[in-house]
Amino acid sequence: MSYDFDLFVIGAGSGGVRAARFAASFGARVAVAESRYLGGTCVNVGCVPKKLMVYAAHFQEDFQLSRSFGWEVEAKGFNWTTLIDNKNTEIARLNGIYEKLLINSGVQLLHGHARIVDAHTVEVNGQHYSAEHILVAVGGWPQVPDIPGREHVTDSNQVFFLKEQPKRVLVVGGGYIAVEFASVFHGLGSETQLAYRGDLFLRGFDHDVREHLQQELSKKNMTLRFNCDVQRIDKQADGSLRISFNNGESTDVDCIFYATGRRPMLDDLGLENVNVKLNEHGFIAVDELYQTTESSILAIGDVTGRVQLTPVALAEGMAVARRLFRKEEYKPVDYSLIPTAVFSLPNIATVGLSEEQARAEGFAVQIFKTSFRPMKLSLSEQQERIFMKLIVDQTSDRVLGCHMVGADAGELMQGIAVALKAGATKQVFDETIGIHPTAAEEFVTMRTPSA
Repeated sequence: MSYDFDLFVIGAGSGGVRAARFAASFGARVAVAESRYLGGTCVNVGCVPKKLMVYAAHFQEDFQLSRSFGWEVEAKGFNWTTLIDNKNTEIARLNGIYEKLLINSGVQLLHGHARIVDAHTVEVNGQHYSAEHILVAVGGWPQVPDIPGREHVTDSNQVFFLKEQPKRVLVVGGGYIAVEFASVFHGLGSETQLAYRGDLFLRGFDHDVREHLQQELSKKNMTLRFNCDVQRIDKQADGSLRISFNNGESTDVDCIFYATGRRPMLDDLGLENVNVKLNEHGFIAVDELYQTTESSILAIGDVTGRVQLTPVALAEGMAVARRLFRKEEYKPVDYSLIPTAVFSLPNIATVGLSEEQARAEGFAVQIFKTSFRPMKLSLSEQQERIFMKLIVDQTSDRVLGCHMVGADAGELMQGIAVALKAGATKQVFDETIGIHPTAAEEFVTMRTPSA
């Protein structure tokens, strides 16, 4: 049977664009449909704008620190509008780059909402297109619980477009988006509270890492509310929001920002027209080849609910393109030892197993950890401490996990991820000469196990 396209991609985010571009470079006829913005969540309402705001939030501490090195610096204030306007300009530039990447790759770009009509047909703007393969890469969408006053909530898409900086803000959630934006608001000078229904935020991360971040945020006088959930939100006569918690307490803020998870963006996708099953969490179920239960339809990225990280979606997009159109180059994605960072202030970075995961998997482990005040702060009164931790298999001496809380942790961890991927042992770490004086050298000078 003849089709209009060999591959039709729904969604021009990181994974979809990668799959489309490389499939086209392999000689396939490819189309991409996008109804919102090119670059997906990461470029528009995720990694990129968030990191720009994290940079902005750190300047307050940098200005203070500079005085201890002899600089007579006085920050006159912070202009929220300037940050948002400059951020928007940069995102628009990146949108243009994504468009050029697709078009220059020979991909047909369709601006409009795509809906699946049947196993080989997609409708966009009232026109039908046939394809041998359909790839769903539509990503996720913020999820806010249905509570009284829900209409007053700002979610993780809207937060990037707030017209004014809130003077008082409550961040709700315990994941990385919550702690990152709590750090952003606090660093920019907003009176910030973080509420989480659990005992401690960042569930799934190493417990020592979580505790260290809690201590550092508390030092900065951020209000942390654990075992606490919002019961209702009431708008007051002066425009403020009164937040009532399930423990009987309340607080008044100007903005309540929810970061309580994301759902797959399946709205009006047309899945009812095909045999595509969802898993128990509502994400599209796929096998190890990203195949859905409909043989012609595949899915990658956040919509599958696997590892929801941009570099993972990129790897999946590449794997799909190769498997379909360049089989001799196909390699399955390796989901082990994926490094990740949380751009809280201070940053977190991690690769490999946490101590809790290693013990649960039956490893007999040795733990090496250290906490210290970095040299950069030694002339100042700032008391922030770096935390580092290695989890080592006693039997093989292989380093199973590496964790850090501190400035530029993500930049440092990328290199260590390469070492762990190569199977580095603790002996290799010990025999590696450090770069002095740096914080990074602590990873190769930890000699005495703590457990």
